[in-house]
Amino acid sequence: MRPLSTSPARTLAIIALVIAALAALYLDQRSGQPAPGDASPSGAEPVAAGSGFDFYVLSLSWSPSYCEAEGEDANRQQCASGRPYAFVVHGLWPQYETGYPESCPTDEPGVADTTLRGLYDLMPSAGLIRHQWRKHGTCTGLSQGDYFAALRAAREKVTIPAAYRRLDAYRTVDPNAVERDFLAANGGLEEEGVAVTCDRRFLREVRICMTRDLAFRSCPEVDRRACTLGRAVMPPVRGG
Repeated sequence: MRPLSTSPARTLAIIALVIAALAALYLDQRSGQPAPGDASPSGAEPVAAGSGFDFYVLSLSWSPSYCEAEGEDANRQQCASGRPYAFVVHGLWPQYETGYPESCPTDEPGVADTTLRGLYDLMPSAGLIRHQWRKHGTCTGLSQGDYFAALRAAREKVTIPAAYRRLDAYRTVDPNAVERDFLAANGGLEEEGVAVTCDRRFLREVRICMTRDLAFRSCPEVDRRACTLGRAVMPPVRGG
């Protein structure tokens, strides 16, 4: 059999076809990767980490306790009839290992109405939102927008146990049992990283400690301020 002869032009054409095929394969693979700056594949935007403090406390308030305990002095936006709130965000508080900063200087003293409306699903009071920003958010090293984004991300990190998502009647509870229920519902949450608080009668808050990156962590100083009552009352959710 005679050997096949290949002209220079034919050789160049074959090389060009191979290069084109490899280029097409490379572009196809790249098309499945996010471009720089794109959101992560889960669609979740990264949350800015604060600075100038050691950790956060996410404070969740049992709204019916606040409304009943404060009576006529309670915020009407939160406590008027037909306001079916259960656990709401009281605040996201920057903490030192001992003590905490508050009311730091800021170039953003006010909170816009559009920002307020975007937070009412978490914090049902304009006055509460403004107060939390001025007293606590200003000390996180974050812009106002980043602070409230971190607050929302922290709340989304926590699962409320099913037993406390809504109460239709008064319930007397063991605060330690409530803490155990939160520990069971939130993997990675530590016993020294959560504190259930109360006044002389009502269960008031569940406070959960997080790193500046919003991972659960221990906080012995916060844990030591937990409720010492053997039993506390949780009033029912109003309306709805």
